[in-house]
Amino acid sequence: MRRIIFGILSVLLLGIEILIGMFAKGWVRAYLGDVLVVILLYAILRTIFPDKPKQWYLLPTIILVFSFIVEFLQLWGFCDRFGITNKLLRIIIGTGFSVVDLACYAIGLIPCYIADFFLIKKEAANG
Repeated sequence: MRRIIFGILSVLLLGIEILIGMFAKGWVRAYLGDVLVVILLYAILRTIFPDKPKQWYLLPTIILVFSFIVEFLQLWGFCDRFGITNKLLRIIIGTGFSVVDLACYAIGLIPCYIADFFLIKKEAANG
């Protein structure tokens, strides 16, 4: 059941991210998209790996580190250095570093940390 819930959440968030990428302007595109992308990654990974590790913070922390690595690759000019010209890939990877993006990723992971914490607590209570 958990896999289905996270799968549905993944599809919904992907749809929202696509709509943001296609139509949004201003703070929605600049900030909300970055907050939601880490929740999307979390939902996708929870769909694939519905069982949680004993350390409730592990998956969200891995996602945060991955997000930071991608952001710092933007600072390094990853797309330009490797000659990536595909527009969709450049959007997915990103081409502009921002400290604010790092903060948005961290904010987006707060609900992920909370979800893992309570899901593990619920499993522990159920035996």
